[in-house]
Amino acid sequence: MKNILLVFIGGGFGSVLRFLIGKYLNSSASGIPYGTFLANIMGSLLIGVILGIASKHNTLSHGQILLLATGFCGGFTTFSTFAYENHLFLRTGDFTSFAIYTIASFVLGFLAVFWGMHLVK
Repeated sequence: MKNILLVFIGGGFGSVLRFLIGKYLNSSASGIPYGTFLANIMGSLLIGVILGIASKHNTLSHGQILLLATGFCGGFTTFSTFAYENHLFLRTGDFTSFAIYTIASFVLGFLAVFWGMHLVK
């Protein structure tokens, strides 16, 4: 029960922060989801740092990893919103934005995780 509560609390904080970033950075004028993009890349970097610290220094408990990585980063990043935003690009025929957003999100997301883990080495 404790583990579920840790994920719940972390996820709540992460989701609220993602909502606020999206509210202020997603552009309704251009349709470009800058907020979601930023949250996903920042969350990828953060999970890399958290898991890097956990594996290198062995200083984070299982509960702390659940709170920070599974909960907070899981709530902060969002695949469902990313998929929906890509659906909107495709529905409106904006294939260029779809391709750029999708490729940049995957490439920079993976690089951010690796960079985060490298930072703590």
